[in-house]
Amino acid sequence: MNKIRQLALIGPTASGKTALSIKTAQALDAYILSIDSLSIYKEIDIVSAKPTVEEREGIVHFGLDTIYPNEDFDVTTFIDLYNEVYEKASSEGKNLIIVGGTSFYLKMLMDGISELPKISDTTKKRTADALKDLSRTYTWLSGIDPDYMKRIASNDPYRIEKVLDIYFETGLTATEYFLQFPPRPTIKSDLPVYQIEIDRQLLRERIALRTELMLKEGLIDEICYLEKKYTRAPNCMKAIGIKETLAYLDGIYDRETLQEKITTNTARLAKRQTTFNNSQFENVIKGSVGDLEKMLL
Repeated sequence: MNKIRQLALIGPTASGKTALSIKTAQALDAYILSIDSLSIYKEIDIVSAKPTVEEREGIVHFGLDTIYPNEDFDVTTFIDLYNEVYEKASSEGKNLIIVGGTSFYLKMLMDGISELPKISDTTKKRTADALKDLSRTYTWLSGIDPDYMKRIASNDPYRIEKVLDIYFETGLTATEYFLQFPPRPTIKSDLPVYQIEIDRQLLRERIALRTELMLKEGLIDEICYLEKKYTRAPNCMKAIGIKETLAYLDGIYDRETLQEKITTNTARLAKRQTTFNNSQFENVIKGSVGDLEKMLL
């Protein structure tokens, strides 16, 4: 198996990651692995700002159109994807560019996660029963593992469920379990991380323009199709761009307000992404798209 060059590219939404990653992949003869919590879905194309086949310019992408909107995924989905793509790139003499739309998953690939125990049917039933009274269960867990539960919101059933599963299956608190089974990084070799920096006002203008283009390209029709086929139940139907359009379809917003809401909420997301990127990654190479292009090409 050949040793390959790999790098990661992060930045807020609408900052130019897609175009830069494709240019870089062409220059480095690389595959692209997209780590994005919306582009991973099939049939969610316009609202995810997923690059079209034409925009990909012949570069093979992974992590796009992987699952259907009514299917769940978590960090292990991206771990499996990364391992599959790395092996393929290595065997074919390609390099690899990881584009971190959802940088949390990139962070998990780099830092690692602990292997969880196999959950028995008995444990699943005990957990389901405990989740019926979330407030009481949260208080109980806080009593036996206060340090760990401080990191979890009292109204977060997903993470509370994981803590219950571990405790009922192993008899260990989450703190005890993760001390015994520390995280193991998935990406073990050096991974330089390049971060796009962009003026806040310019980014807001780019977001507004992208929102306008999405509406012209058929955003509303796409959301109508998704709602009809999958209902509003899947988690992805709560994503920015989708939830506002559903409100528009319910008569809550007019079209102008719809556009404003998507733009505003996307700009807020971009701010959160920048804050996360600045706080969670070390030794990052930062610069404008132009600066990074000069370094990479």
